[in-house]
Amino acid sequence: MASYLWRKYAEYLYTKWERTILWDMIDPYRRPKSFTPLVTIYIAAFYTGVIGSAITEQLYKEKYWEDHPGEAVPLMKPKFYSGPWKVLRGEVPTTNQ
Repeated sequence: MASYLWRKYAEYLYTKWERTILWDMIDPYRRPKSFTPLVTIYIAAFYTGVIGSAITEQLYKEKYWEDHPGEAVPLMKPKFYSGPWKVLRGEVPTTNQ
């Protein structure tokens, strides 16, 4: 039984080697893989984020207007940024001051 298994294993390795040689010869002539699916996913993710942030900001404004009718809405603090956030008179300060 052991010799049978070794013979089958040797045949498997030999045919695997033959298949590898065949595909290695064909490989340079294959078309390159397309980046279209990856680019499509990146574009969809970008626009999903843009639409999501617009909806979030609109909901923030509506909630603020319910509590403070007629007032100007202050800038919304970023959700995923925990660093320093300084706002002067409702506007983001310029970097050259």
